[in-house]
Amino acid sequence: MSHSIAASNLTTVVSRDSLPTAIVKNMITVVLSISVIFINGTLIHTFRQHQVLSANPRYILYIHLVANDIVLLTIFEVMVVLSYIFSTLNTSFCMLVLVVAILANLNDPLTLAIMALECYVAICFPLHHVQICTVNNAYVAIGLVWVISSLTILPDVFVVLATESLDFFHSRVFCVRDQIFRNPRLKEKLDISYIVLLVLTWLSLVYAYFSILFAAQGATSDARKARNTVLLHGFQLSLCMLTYTYNHIAKELIALFPQAVKDIHVSVAILFQVLPRLVSPLVYGLRDKAFRKCVKRSLCGAERGGAIQRKDEERPAHGHTG
Repeated sequence: MSHSIAASNLTTVVSRDSLPTAIVKNMITVVLSISVIFINGTLIHTFRQHQVLSANPRYILYIHLVANDIVLLTIFEVMVVLSYIFSTLNTSFCMLVLVVAILANLNDPLTLAIMALECYVAICFPLHHVQICTVNNAYVAIGLVWVISSLTILPDVFVVLATESLDFFHSRVFCVRDQIFRNPRLKEKLDISYIVLLVLTWLSLVYAYFSILFAAQGATSDARKARNTVLLHGFQLSLCMLTYTYNHIAKELIALFPQAVKDIHVSVAILFQVLPRLVSPLVYGLRDKAFRKCVKRSLCGAERGGAIQRKDEERPAHGHTG
């Protein structure tokens, strides 16, 4: 996410679009982002309404992933819009936004790893699944995810606070990660942290997939579903990796098409940051039968509630005219 924020601001550094072009590009990103946020928001609302979901550790972990997507998309959209309105942003504000974005970005692969391990326990240790995968343990796992992510980025924040002058935090900069964490060692440290987390997550996914594959020789429906779920987690992780390679891909495309710098930044941002967030709703929101039923009940309940409310509003009016 921090890479996409940087890229969106680099668009401002290169040159400014004309007003009609800027409006069109912002409308595209706003509509796409709001659509995905609305879908994910509907899933969170459904989760909170139905105890059968909120009491299931698997769905708790999934909703944590969805909430992370909402945070990332919201920050992405805010930064894209601000980059067109202002050339620079307050350094303190930029630092706060980047830290939140980096935290949420680090949370994604860790959460995917835990979800894969939950599938592994459910299939390979079904008798112990209830004792191991409890609601409390799910929230503890989420807490550990945030602790690990915080321990990755907060030391960098403390280094910046200790080494930069007070005037630096009152100045205005282009909201790019390298403009805030200017020490080259900090950049290398964060890149290495991303690589380590991705490698550990891949190892967890591969181990979970093959363990499920060998443990379920009978090819039961639950085992097949678990294997497919782990594969989808692997696809999600691949999309996370694309986010981390954003700058490199953008640079290569710009080298090939230097006349389309602005369009490349916007297009790649949409492909690598916005559209991948549609995968999470597909994993459980549409594919999982229990979650799909709850979503339908929530939507149908909202429609019935709206119809009843409209009838209640119409009755006094009819009575008055009669």
